[in-house]
Amino acid sequence: MRKTCLYIVCLLAVICNGCGIYSFSGASIPAEAKTVSVQYFPNQAQLINPTLSNDFTTALRDAVMNQTSLDMVEAGGDLAFEGEIVDYKTTPIAITAGQTAALNRLTITVNVRFFNTFDDTKNFETKFSHYEDYPSDQDLNSVQESLTGTIIEALVEDVFNKALVNW
Repeated sequence: MRKTCLYIVCLLAVICNGCGIYSFSGASIPAEAKTVSVQYFPNQAQLINPTLSNDFTTALRDAVMNQTSLDMVEAGGDLAFEGEIVDYKTTPIAITAGQTAALNRLTITVNVRFFNTFDDTKNFETKFSHYEDYPSDQDLNSVQESLTGTIIEALVEDVFNKALVNW
């Protein structure tokens, strides 16, 4: 019985690691890829949140480092991310009978370019956008940090999934 269990464990280890492209995070990475680079995402939106560029860049770097075994390099990684924040806006979305907004929506849009040096068909340039709604009686400054954190988390998940997860 013990030999059978050991055999099964070894077989599973070979299957999961044998081809070198599967990880338990769901990432599908070429076996020959060893490095990744995530360039700084400058904020080119009309409305500027001073911490947004740093927060998004750091969150994307952290996601890649925590969910893959790739080594982070400054530039020229086997897999590379670059881009810019292209929109940061708040808009009224629920108008009441008195023509006032009951809800506002904060939207962040990021343009991402991804390069895979081993498979050009995986390269892309895509705009990712997410939003969060908040009551109009709350000032954006009072809810901005919480909203941007939630939006950044969703954006990073979308970027990571498109670049490194084959769903």
